[in-house]
This record gives sequence, C-alpha cells and structure tokens, in this order.
Amino acid sequence: MVGLSSGEKQFIQGGIAQDLRCDGRKRLTYRPIYVETGVIPQANGSARIRMGATDVIASVKAELGKPSSLQPDKGKVFIHIDCSPTAEPAFEGRGGEELSAELSVALQCCLLGGKSGAGAAIDLSSLVVVEGKNCWDLYIDGLVVSSDGNLLDALGAAIKAALSNTGIPRVQVTADASSDEQPEVDISDEEFLQFDTSAVPVIVTLTKVGRHYIVDATSEEESQMSSAVSISVNRQGHICGITKRGGAGLDPSIILDMISVAKHVSEQLLNKLDSEIAAAEAEVEDDES
Repeated sequence: MVGLSSGEKQFIQGGIAQDLRCDGRKRLTYRPIYVETGVIPQANGSARIRMGATDVIASVKAELGKPSSLQPDKGKVFIHIDCSPTAEPAFEGRGGEELSAELSVALQCCLLGGKSGAGAAIDLSSLVVVEGKNCWDLYIDGLVVSSDGNLLDALGAAIKAALSNTGIPRVQVTADASSDEQPEVDISDEEFLQFDTSAVPVIVTLTKVGRHYIVDATSEEESQMSSAVSISVNRQGHICGITKRGGAGLDPSIILDMISVAKHVSEQLLNKLDSEIAAAEAEVEDDES
C-alpha cells in the first residue's frame, strides 16, 4: 500500500480536481505505451507492455483439446495472472495471490464475458477443429513484472498484443470425423493461422478520486480512490464486459456517464495500441529476415 502524508494526498486530489495530475497529464490521458512482441520464443504468442513504471508480460500457449459437452462448437480459453513478489512488497505471500485471482477473474469477465463465455470478445468458435471432438485450448498467462497502478488495463493490452502475435498451427483432419471415435489429426509444424484480434477489446479503467474520475491511475492515485470501474470496449464501440472494485457505491447515471467516457477514450487507446503492435511486429519480422 502507498504511504502518503496528508499534504501529498491533498496535492494529488487537488491536482485531479483542476485537471492537472502530478505527472502533468490531464484526467483522461494515458501514460506513453511501449509494446514488444515475441518476447517468449517457446510460446505461440507473447508480448510485453510498459505504461510508465507498470510493466507486464502476456503469453499464449495453444494446445489441442476437446470441447465441453455444453459448448461443442467452441474452443476454450483459460486466463491466469501471476504477480511477481519482486514487483511490489505487497505482492509477497497472500497479497500477491489475492490480487492474481482478482485480476484473473476481472480479465475473464472483460475478455470472455464471464465464465459462460457468452458475449466473448475472443471468438471461441474460431478455435474449433472438429465440432464436439477437437478444439484449441488457449492458455493465456500474464505476469506483473513491475507495478505502478492500472494493472488491469496494461494486462488487457498485453493480452491483445500477445494474441495478435499468436500463430495457431494448421490442422488437417486425417480420419472420418463423423464417427463416434476421436478423429486423427495432423498438426503442421510449418503452417500457422494468424489469430484474428480485430474484435478483442481494450480495457479502460476509470478511477474515481473525489468527484472526478481519471484513466491510467498510478499507485499513488489509486490509493486515493473511492472506487474504480473497468470497461472493456472493442473497435465497434461495443461493451464486452464491466467490472468494479472499491467499496463505494455508484449511482447508475454515473455508470452510464463512465461508459460514455470509456467509449471515447477507448478509441484513442485502440489506435495507439494497434499502431504500437504493428510497429513491434514489423520489428520482429525485420529481426527474423
């Protein structure tokens, strides 16, 4: 937890009230975003995102599995986040475990529409190889390397970048898929299908400090919040998920206003993130050629 004097608290709150934060940003301005892709060679896709002093890594591993009987026409996605104890003293022991679980559930909600997978931003039907028999299981792992606030948005951006870097092997079904037996499949070592991330949203967390809310809050700013609402918005402006933390309740009209602000901010964030991902991918291709 960030320990601040009463003077520092007043300085942070007063600055936010006047739309001038400690680092010179306005209330709805993100810190510079730096993207690196292909950082874990043994994964199917990976990316590293830095927002200020917040530094996170996401990796995607694809394994052939069997669809669930409840959703035979969909693949499966599992999200697990790990908060490195070296990222922040508060992450040692139970503190890190609780935050890891909280972030994993929030990302599941924002990217997969909750446990049911309804309203998923990640197209689960594209992961099916043979309906009811074979599908790709995507294991998405996130690691918090360094923490200075706004972890959920950074992890969401890292997952989007890692998915855009993900190649899924082309699968040839070699046996009769209509029989009751499990079909034989041939997994290519050379041909890969690029994962479509056009519908994968960004997460915009609006942190309420006093009467105002801000985006991309630092740890010091988060220590002064009454509540925070995270809204995932895709390129079409559709809301893919909402999650809230902090004890203070929010009036429904404020939630509607937050959604409107999140939609506006998400457009700029998506443009920035997409251009950074494209530049990072081009750099990886240059290194390989």
